[in-house]
Amino acid sequence: MLRYLGLVGGLVLLTAASAPPPALEKAFTGTIVSTYPDGRTAKLWMKPSGDYVSMGRRHDRHSGRWVLKGEKVCFKRGLFGYCTALPSENSFTTKAVTGETIQVRLVPGREGETAG
Repeated sequence: MLRYLGLVGGLVLLTAASAPPPALEKAFTGTIVSTYPDGRTAKLWMKPSGDYVSMGRRHDRHSGRWVLKGEKVCFKRGLFGYCTALPSENSFTTKAVTGETIQVRLVPGREGETAG
């Protein structure tokens, strides 16, 4: 769904002024799961406010901001930023920030969003 979603390291700064596209609307109530070649997964939870929280393959937690830039969704955490094309499906293959090919899918619910 969210094509960047190797975006577990993800990020950028502004927030969408108009209503987000349907692909992003689904992300606000689901979990974006990226599966890496080694089988480990990373998760990302987007919020309509332009914030996101992620949990990397090593279970490290991060937060940052996302924004729409044309036909891309961009994520920013600190000085690091990453943009990817808006997905048109709930599952796709893309490149992670690390350059690895990953499988990305949107799953229902927000399990794991908060530390517990």
